[in-house]
Amino acid sequence: MKAFVMKEIGRVGFMEKPVPQPGPGDAIVRTTRALICTSDSHTVRGGIGPRENLTLGHEAVGIVHAVGSEVACFRPGDRVLVGAITPDWGDLSSQNGYPSQSGGPLGGFKFANSKDGVFADYFHVNEADANLARIPDGIPDEMAVYCADMLSTGFMGAEKGSIPIGGTVAVLAQGPVGLMATAGARLRGAGLVVGVESVPRRQRLARTYGADEIVDFTDEDVVGRILELTGGEGVDTAIEALGADVTFQTAVKMTKPGGTISNVGYFGEGEFVRIPRVEWGVGMADKTITTGLCPGGRLRMERLLRVLGAKRVDPSHMTTHEFRFDDMERAFEVADKKLDDVVKVLITF
Repeated sequence: MKAFVMKEIGRVGFMEKPVPQPGPGDAIVRTTRALICTSDSHTVRGGIGPRENLTLGHEAVGIVHAVGSEVACFRPGDRVLVGAITPDWGDLSSQNGYPSQSGGPLGGFKFANSKDGVFADYFHVNEADANLARIPDGIPDEMAVYCADMLSTGFMGAEKGSIPIGGTVAVLAQGPVGLMATAGARLRGAGLVVGVESVPRRQRLARTYGADEIVDFTDEDVVGRILELTGGEGVDTAIEALGADVTFQTAVKMTKPGGTISNVGYFGEGEFVRIPRVEWGVGMADKTITTGLCPGGRLRMERLLRVLGAKRVDPSHMTTHEFRFDDMERAFEVADKKLDDVVKVLITF
């Protein structure tokens, strides 16, 4: 089969690999749609260390090709969604309520990390009964694929943000995860949602997904504007969706005492992330900082698919570019270098 791989740090390309085989509880999925994530770029740049000929990608849907002898809930031919995170559900971290951390910190993040990812004609899924979800007939592949990571991660930012009904929320950065955090904040009952973004296309999408106000950090002081919008109080919840030290500090500064800074950003550079001391109340302002890795698992995926089926959110508005798998090298370049005002790249197999 054909696979798109990280050959080494800084170098990608196609190569031939054998079709994987399932273990007793596993499945092999034939890929039909996939999305390119900024995390793929971080990986190629060395964000998780050196890798050799590792198949990239962690956002995909497809058709079950084969299952192991112990798989009870899925059969070849089923159209399925696979979460970007595929935990080991018997692990103690999973039993303790943190399945994404099964096997160690970020251990549920297997695709394009500890095993080959989904940018291939076929890919392997561990613990199929717990990590696959059947896609309802009314939901197309190009929409369902967003549940694998973007909806799950963005919504997690809102879920972990302790948003009170009618509360005030700022989402810093309106990339795909930030846009879904904006949509998630609205679904959680926020009374005011502010998107912080400078790119016009992303500003428009933010309004589509529920932002009441847009703050452009290139035109105005973000913290000052947030304080103005909230009557000098600051927001109940700030969702950091970029993964930058300065953005994280801004999130802390704009959050009211007793509020929550919900981090979903990927911090791929630097040794430390700083907390502004005074705005943190010198450590005593009851500001809560939450973090998390994209939740996985069948129950999570089924719930997200239900959101799509009920037409609460249409993530396909984020698809700005589409490529065939054969054109993956160009597709990756567009996504990696942020060319042509890209938001999200969809790959068709």
